[in-house]
Formats: sequence, structure tokens, C-alpha cells
Amino acid sequence: MASPFVKMLLPLCMFVLWLLLNESASAGQIMLGLALALWLGWASSRLRPLRARPRRFWLLPGLFCKVVIDILKSNWAVARLIWVPRAEMSPGFITIPLDMRDPHGLAFLACILTYTPGTVLVDIGTEGTMTLHVLDLQNEAEWVDLVKNRYERTLKEVFE
Repeated sequence: MASPFVKMLLPLCMFVLWLLLNESASAGQIMLGLALALWLGWASSRLRPLRARPRRFWLLPGLFCKVVIDILKSNWAVARLIWVPRAEMSPGFITIPLDMRDPHGLAFLACILTYTPGTVLVDIGTEGTMTLHVLDLQNEAEWVDLVKNRYERTLKEVFE
């Protein structure tokens, strides 16, 4: 059973976001924000049949830093591909075997790969594979190693 603080985290964040977006802390906005945050927090909890049980939260800041660095590197690489076109650019699809089965970890992995410029997650197969489109696919083994060792391993430790 989750602690009361964890249960109130979503409504609290929605309430603060409501006040920030409205740029007002008037009594009416506070009342409306509280009502919406509590109702939407309750309603959204009913829509989640599977609860996440993450462990080892201390691994997430390191993963976040890796993702930010990879996104910056990928932005630079995609910009170079666009501004200085090469004849040997080779877009392609790659299938990566996955060990992780937790749907929340897979959702995190999907977001990480889709947020990174030059890559798009195409499919997560039921047989434990992931299909990824890469803008400049030079070395498939390098991509498999990147996804499995840099992202999936950490996400698996957090979610499984």
C-alpha cells in the first residue's frame, strides 16, 4: 500500500501546475485548482490497472544525465547530417532483443529512444523485441549495445 504522501503527489503537482499556468493565486483559482487536482487525481488512479513498483530511485538521476548527454550529442549529429549531407548516410531499421518485461520500464525506454533525435521507436513486440528506426545506421551492434547496456540495464534495475 502506498503512503499518503505518494498518493497525494499527483494532485499536488497538478494543483501547483494549475496555479503556475493561470499565473494567479486568487481564492477562486486556488479553490478551482484544488477541486480539479483532487478529482482528476482520483479519476486517473481508476484508469491505471497496473501499478508501478519502482525501486532504486537513486539510479534515475544518473540515467537522466546520460539521456540528456545522448540527446545533445544526437542533436549535434542530426544537425551535421542535415547541414552537411553525405552520400553514405544509411537510414535503417534494427531489431533489438529486450530482457525487460515491466510495462513501465518499457514505456520509459520508448520515451528515451523517441526523444533522442535521429531515432524513432517503431514497435515493441510481444516476443521481447523492439524495432527502432535510425536515421544513420552505421553499426547495428553499437546500437544494440547502447540500448541494452546504457538504458535497459538501468531501467530493469529500477522497475524489475
